[in-house]
Amino acid sequence: MTGYGSPGDDGDRGRRAPVGGTVNRPGDRIFRGLATASGALIVASIVAIGAFLLWQAIPALRLNQANFFTSAVWQTGDVADLAFGIRDLVSVTVMVSVVALVIAMPVSLGIALFLTQYAPRHLARPFSYIIDLLAAVPSIIFGLWGIQVLAPALSPVARWLNDNLAFIPFFATGNVGFAGGGNIFTAGVVLAVMLLPIITNVTREVFQRTPTAQVEGALALGATRWEVIRTTVLPFGKAGYVSASMLGLGRALGETIAVMVILSTSADTFGWSIFDGGDTIASKIARSAAEFSDPRTTGAFIAAGLVLFLLTFGVNAAARSIVAGKKEYE
Repeated sequence: MTGYGSPGDDGDRGRRAPVGGTVNRPGDRIFRGLATASGALIVASIVAIGAFLLWQAIPALRLNQANFFTSAVWQTGDVADLAFGIRDLVSVTVMVSVVALVIAMPVSLGIALFLTQYAPRHLARPFSYIIDLLAAVPSIIFGLWGIQVLAPALSPVARWLNDNLAFIPFFATGNVGFAGGGNIFTAGVVLAVMLLPIITNVTREVFQRTPTAQVEGALALGATRWEVIRTTVLPFGKAGYVSASMLGLGRALGETIAVMVILSTSADTFGWSIFDGGDTIASKIARSAAEFSDPRTTGAFIAAGLVLFLLTFGVNAAARSIVAGKKEYE
């Protein structure tokens, strides 16, 4: 005869899960439903944003008298003579982002390696907090700092690059030059500083998860600290570092206020020089907000925003695919 609450009790038997099974409690079902709904809400929001941008852009694209992808003309003042193209906008957007990424990637890698492999714990923790605080600085502060403080300091560097490497179109004088520092070079350096927290933090987290057995094994075999990094840490964290850089690139593509404050607009055609001025897609939309009085005129900017949306979405999707590919490989 079984006692109250023993395994043989009928009430307890009803609550126990069968061998090899799981208990399907109401709380589990509620949590699973909420988690599924949250994921579906994110997907639905992205689809809704894309659909909204496309729906609002179609009327302007039908009235557009220029090639949207290959033209550099942007005339949206007169609805009857609507002509706009994103060639230069996309070029400036990509170039500013690439300059920022080229600067930020090696610096972030060095900081992440220092924090995880070289710095003592009592120094690594506060140093990490300082890096994290960079993400809390408003974009407008970065923009003002870049044009008022950093641009004059970078002027000698810009002139040296132009004097010695002007035979490469990338370092030609450009349509803005060095006066005032409102060029892609200055904007790229400022944007690189803004990307440091994103790339550094993700890379640091990946490096910290390097299997301890591999590190200790390499040290036991007589490897130096750099050999440990080269043979264990970097191969393990390479995919995470690349995906962090891609996430930083997605952030750079959409930066608005800081780039708008720094870059000088120019009527000249963009010439693929880091000393050119111009507008990115995001800064063009923000700078022209006063023109959003007519739905057809506004549609031209929404069409450009749709391209930026797809470009950023593609970059982030590429980052996710890199991480997924690394997991499958492991």
